[in-house]
Amino acid sequence: MQLHPRHFGRNLRENLVSDLMKNAEGTCSGRHGFVVAITGIENIGKGLIRDGTGFVTFPVKYQCVMGFFAEAGPFQIFVSNHLIPDDMEFQSGDMPNYTTSDGSIQKDSEVRLKIIGTRVDATEIFCIGTTKDDFLGVINDPTTT
Repeated sequence: MQLHPRHFGRNLRENLVSDLMKNAEGTCSGRHGFVVAITGIENIGKGLIRDGTGFVTFPVKYQCVMGFFAEAGPFQIFVSNHLIPDDMEFQSGDMPNYTTSDGSIQKDSEVRLKIIGTRVDATEIFCIGTTKDDFLGVINDPTTT
């Protein structure tokens, strides 16, 4: 994480954590997948001053929830990495995806999943799903059609 000098002081750690959440949550990591939420900070290393800018780069090790989102009618469904079969591997690149011998899950893929939990609020319905069961997973891979 890079931090501007104006954020130094007694709230340095809080500023780092806030900046990390703002910049990392909701992004797609080329190595690991979609970062849904940061759940904990394991370690913040010593900062390294960037020449000419005054910014300081801090190595930060954190825990997060990762997976993919799907849509079915009015439902937004999240499938966590823990609810994806072990044989599916995340592949980074121009089109990040989860790949297995049966196909890949990526943007515009059709996936059969099972909804295992729901939450309803005033404007949306959120679901938790799994592809880790018999007859679930990729049913239409857009790269093969």
